[in-house]
Amino acid sequence: MSKIYEYVRHPRSDELKAQHPVKSADLRNINHQNPFVRLNARFGLKITLVVGTMWCAYVFTIIALFALPSAIKQGTYFVVVWLSSSFLQLVLLPIIIVGQNIQAKAADKRAEETYKDAEAVLKEAEEIQKHLLAQDEAISSIVERLEKLTGGTAAASV
Repeated sequence: MSKIYEYVRHPRSDELKAQHPVKSADLRNINHQNPFVRLNARFGLKITLVVGTMWCAYVFTIIALFALPSAIKQGTYFVVVWLSSSFLQLVLLPIIIVGQNIQAKAADKRAEETYKDAEAVLKEAEEIQKHLLAQDEAISSIVERLEKLTGGTAAASV
């Protein structure tokens, strides 16, 4: 008797086994074809890594505070201008980058967990496939024995 079902493995299953989940850190080492793009990417990353720290936020706060006495002497309008243009922009920039870095790490963690979940589901599906193949063999064996007992008429009724 022929097989009841022929299992064809999805190509993505093999790809999943061959790679790991992509993390933000993996994207730092991408080699660009264009040397200018590569230089800009590396330079931009270095600047972001330096500016995106709380130490940089503290330094920017001190720098911004140097201009505060002058703004106070000139009046309310200049205090508002100092607050919006100097203080908030200088101090919030590194703090926002720090926050984004934390969010990126959390996203990396979620991606890794999702990857592990997908891997687990794949393993479970493989086990289900093995179980189904074992059932197919058992059913085929039962049908063959029934055909022997009934003289070949059992297959037509199944």
